[in-house]
Amino acid sequence: MKRSLSLLGSAWTAFLVLACGGDVTGADGASVQSSLGRGSFGSDSVSAARAGNGYIVELAPGGDAELDAWLAAHHGRARAFRFSHARAVDLASPGDVAGLRALPGILGVYPNRVVQAIAKPGGGGGGPVGEVLPAGVARVGADQAWSVTTGAGVGIAIVDTGIDADHADLAHPDPAACFTAFGTCDDGHGHGTHVSGIAAALDNTTGVVGVAPGAVPYAVRVLDNSGSGTDETIIAGLEWILANAALVAPPIKVANLSLGRPGFAEDNNVLHTTVQNVVAAGITIVVAAGNDKLTEITDQVPAAYPEVLAIASTTAVAGKGLTRGSCAGISVPADTASYFTTDGAGVAVSAPGEEAENITNGCMLQSVGILSLAVGGGTTRMSGTSMASPTVAGVAALLLAQDSTRTPGDVACRLAASASSIDSAPKDSPTSSYTFDGEREGVANAPAALALSACPPIAE
Repeated sequence: MKRSLSLLGSAWTAFLVLACGGDVTGADGASVQSSLGRGSFGSDSVSAARAGNGYIVELAPGGDAELDAWLAAHHGRARAFRFSHARAVDLASPGDVAGLRALPGILGVYPNRVVQAIAKPGGGGGGPVGEVLPAGVARVGADQAWSVTTGAGVGIAIVDTGIDADHADLAHPDPAACFTAFGTCDDGHGHGTHVSGIAAALDNTTGVVGVAPGAVPYAVRVLDNSGSGTDETIIAGLEWILANAALVAPPIKVANLSLGRPGFAEDNNVLHTTVQNVVAAGITIVVAAGNDKLTEITDQVPAAYPEVLAIASTTAVAGKGLTRGSCAGISVPADTASYFTTDGAGVAVSAPGEEAENITNGCMLQSVGILSLAVGGGTTRMSGTSMASPTVAGVAALLLAQDSTRTPGDVACRLAASASSIDSAPKDSPTSSYTFDGEREGVANAPAALALSACPPIAE
């Protein structure tokens, strides 16, 4: 689906990187690494990326001084925040890239590309009318798993547009335990709050209930009010997770990234290495596969990374058909590949990214979005692999609440081995543009994943 982009601020404005407030003490008494305070560098990063003069420079040990001297001589600017092994810079001209790459202390120079939230609005929702079990949560059988665990003791980093800090249907950690590249951790868009509700909305008397209602979502705000961010903002957010995951309570064991951009696994080594470092620290990363039906996950970042769990979208329930006309008698069943989903070899598992697809007059498909939380309270619907990803992130949280020693590899194995309808789902979309990717990886199944005694399963 197409998404509009908007420019935000000047490419040259100085900034400080952030976390949402002062230090906060973790469960073991250690201080959460948030002492740099609030910042709004994300707007500058997005603006520079769109202008084509933003880059991420991978440094060899000791390369900082060399980079600073070169930038001063060539009218470039480095951002105030320093990544663990890289710097974000703005160059006066794209022609300067070759000279920068030639420096001995520079390992790589990569364009700082724009990243987008991967969802679209859907109709429906509203104010409090009692709690609803959303169709996607029901389809993965989450409610059947809560007798074993609700995800208590597990933190889920929502790497997104922020989270509504006052929503009554979400658990809220210490306000300082968050990250933002855009001045505040609060959600100015709605995407991050909706994603949070799918993964971890509370089991109470209002709104919806999430896949892991006992888990705690942490806001890692890397996208602005239009749903845009950059490789730079994502790297910064992931480095915050890496530094703070074990210091917050409950600890962060899962990170959900319902975002992406066109690209391939090797197009930014700094971003890929940061993802690898987070996974190596024992944090399971779940990402949206993408909403471009004409591409595969190898064409989407971060879905192309083999270390993450890329999730494609299916329908949760059967949609409505027509009783007359040229499309009479045709309907879209549950577990059908969503008409918009990116797929391809390497998808970890599919999950509902929409409630249903209805056939309308003119033989068009209409997506009914997943019901989840809205900024300011109440509920709303959205569709996309952005919604499929937190569904699986919630199942991952259940697995880690059941056994906190499980590695990201073990979580991935259990999710894949326990999926329902392997070899028969996702079902083919009836759209003329659909092409089967050769994989029917099945749909996530929470109770089966928890019941799996070993992974890979022991043959009987």
